[in-house]
Amino acid sequence: MSTRKHADALPSEGGAGGSGGPDSSLPSGPAIGCTSASPVTAARMPLLDAMKGLACALIVGHHLARYGPLPAGASALAPGLFEWLAQDGRLAVQVFLVIAGFLAAGSLAPDGVLRIDRPMLRVMQRYARLVMPYLAALSISVLAAALVRPWLIDEVVPPVPGIAQLLAHGLLLQDLLGYEALSTGVWYVAIDFQLFVLALWAIGLSELLQRRWVLDPKRARWLAVALVLALAVSSLAVFNRHAALDSTALYFFGAYGLGMLVFWIGRATRRSTWQFAVALMVLVGAAALALDWRSRIATALVTALLLAVAQRRGGLALGAWPPLVRLGRISYSLFLIHFPVLLLVSAAVARLAPAEPWVDLFGLLATFALSIAAAMLLYRWVESRPATWRGVLALFAGLLACGLMAALG
Repeated sequence: MSTRKHADALPSEGGAGGSGGPDSSLPSGPAIGCTSASPVTAARMPLLDAMKGLACALIVGHHLARYGPLPAGASALAPGLFEWLAQDGRLAVQVFLVIAGFLAAGSLAPDGVLRIDRPMLRVMQRYARLVMPYLAALSISVLAAALVRPWLIDEVVPPVPGIAQLLAHGLLLQDLLGYEALSTGVWYVAIDFQLFVLALWAIGLSELLQRRWVLDPKRARWLAVALVLALAVSSLAVFNRHAALDSTALYFFGAYGLGMLVFWIGRATRRSTWQFAVALMVLVGAAALALDWRSRIATALVTALLLAVAQRRGGLALGAWPPLVRLGRISYSLFLIHFPVLLLVSAAVARLAPAEPWVDLFGLLATFALSIAAAMLLYRWVESRPATWRGVLALFAGLLACGLMAALG
């Protein structure tokens, strides 16, 4: 099974979970997941949860319209919808990238100044928060693939993983090392972690330069913003135009950086400053699109602008449709767990039910509903609980054990 991303046909895994999830995105939080110890937690901004809920639903729909044997039959009932989900549903990942950057800025440097004393400890905490639900869901995916492999003859079923492949996935290095993905969306978790580290590095570098140049504190705050802007512009103009870099944070930092900039723009007290900053962001985005039109970048730019306006008008704290808010809070878990559910339902329908369009459509709807139920359990039992190294090591060992069981079975 190949779930690699590429140029403008980026698969839409994204995540970032809910209010108990990672700092940034998903689909947590991060997207892709989104809690932090900052004043900008998603729990205080239900509109962000609603945005994540809608984006996650589109991402799951994108996967249901692309993977397995069921879409082929079900698409006959609504060909236009299935074609749109299969082709353009992937763009919802840009919503997670922008929100992830927005929350990362609020967590790391809400005033443009790094507010953590031990950056490496924060990186390790970030890794632990990301991988606990990720490792649990990946273990389930490995077991589900082993269970359906004799029944479901389809390229969507991953091959039996080797030990090196499992280790690479657990360390979020699978794409950098060239291993095939064991589930949809694992690339996004790795990218989310890289983006967080890159953002932390940029803000930390601004602190070092401030000390060397002995800058006034007010000017020093602009240095972090300038470095993030430079990274975002470089990504939009150069790195994001080369598909070979799509396993690195540099490829995606354009959208992530826009989210960070939106957070800082919202801190502006003067209306003229806010207007200038928004105009500059529009100019940067328009220039990037004029240089090379990319629908993913256009989606990220529109998301960033809508977020900036909502933030300025106090809309982030407003209530939203409760079911969508609740879906957003478990979006990281939903993003992680829906693939093994898809494997199990696809195998059951293919083996036990007649090949009819309505049957296939029912199978896809059942997959979505069961995925939400499984996500609620994963969120409650793993994602919402405090991350500990004992838990990380136990889940890592569980992934290796599941891989061994799959190989022996």
